[in-house]
Amino acid sequence: MSTLTNDGTFEYLTEGTGTPIVFLHGLMGTLSNFEHQLNYFSQRGYEVTVPLLPLYSMPLATTSVKSLTKFVKKFIDKMGYDKVYFVGNSLGGHIALLFQKMYPERVAGLVLAGSSGLYESAMGSSYPRRGDRNYIAEKVRDVFAVKEVATEELIDQVFETVNDRMKAIKTLAISKSAIRHNMAEDIKTFDVPVCLVWGKQDAVTPPEVADKFHELLPNSELNWIDNCGHAAMMEHPEEFNAIVDQWLQSVKGA
Repeated sequence: MSTLTNDGTFEYLTEGTGTPIVFLHGLMGTLSNFEHQLNYFSQRGYEVTVPLLPLYSMPLATTSVKSLTKFVKKFIDKMGYDKVYFVGNSLGGHIALLFQKMYPERVAGLVLAGSSGLYESAMGSSYPRRGDRNYIAEKVRDVFAVKEVATEELIDQVFETVNDRMKAIKTLAISKSAIRHNMAEDIKTFDVPVCLVWGKQDAVTPPEVADKFHELLPNSELNWIDNCGHAAMMEHPEEFNAIVDQWLQSVKGA
């Protein structure tokens, strides 16, 4: 069973022992996004950790992708990890890419699912405007091809975020920062192994974004999941886990 730890600086879930895998959630994400991965990988010789990113608790002036990346660096230092595998969804993928640029010696490999970092409107245009709950619910459901993933609880969470003025401002600040930190030039030089897992029906970071990542990242493999939107690890956890598991074994074997 995963334990939730909150030491005042970091809040995170951790489970298992072995090779460290750090899961990074997206802009509207939360720890529960990776519940299926915690259980699965912790039983396969990995120490699985999901930190809560301080999207709304950083000072507005330093609310950026770079600050979030530095936060993750402090987190893995605190955990005593030397080298880690990152699995990032959406903004989490972008942070993982920037981490590879800033601290390449600490990264064993990257798994990117619906990652931002290339596609400029990946986050800006998908940010739900304030409005009534039905409108927000529709926007949240649009993110997923498997509509059941958009639970009432998730819709409530997004609705609360977009109607909280400071959270809305910080969300926008992160979106703008993500657009400024386009990774197209940087990733051509990355020699780290990368596994791309993409939903064929991803409307936030469409399939052509995955193709572009695959083209630019020298050491990448691209995996598609059908009937899947922007959050493969939630929409098709078994298929997602099998792809990532196989890739990890091949990378570790190499």
